[in-house]
This record gives sequence, C-alpha cells and structure tokens, in this order.
Amino acid sequence: MRFGGFVDLRFKARVEVRTGRGLLDPESETVKKALVDLGFQVAQVRVSKVYEVYLEASTKKDAEITSRTLCSRLLVNPTKDDYSLEVEQVGDNSTSKP
Repeated sequence: MRFGGFVDLRFKARVEVRTGRGLLDPESETVKKALVDLGFQVAQVRVSKVYEVYLEASTKKDAEITSRTLCSRLLVNPTKDDYSLEVEQVGDNSTSKP
C-alpha cells in the first residue's frame, strides 16, 4: 500500500529485443545455417530475447513509463536493437504475492 491509501497494482512487462533490420546478425545466420544443414527449408531466422519483468505501479500508464525507462537504461541498445513492449495488469498487492 502506498501513502495516501492507494494500492499499487502489479503489472507484467514483456519486452522482446532483437537486432535491428539491415544489421549484421551472426546468431540468426548461424541458426539458419544449422536448420538448413538439418534439411529444413528456411528462408530467414531472427533470434530475439524476451524479458518478462513484474513490477508495481499505481496505473498502467506508470507501468508503461517505467518499462520504457528500464528498456532504454539497460535492456535495449538503441544503436543496434529494435524492441517491442507489452504491459498488462496481473493483479494487485491487496492479495498475497505468488
């Protein structure tokens, strides 16, 4: 519970980070080559990382702002990465935490 009687809500931010289009992506090329070597007909592979971050915030908008900040400060390198962000409410802190 925050001061003033407001209950913080719990949110899940799902961040998918991948190498930007047009940039060299050796990991994706290695996976593609391995799949072709195994006999699969693969045109393209893009490797990405997915982060699920659980956080507390007063509103969904606050959770989105916090999520964008953690992306820009740690999870995403803006010079080489693209990312997508989804934020959803998963509960509130008035119930017991998982």
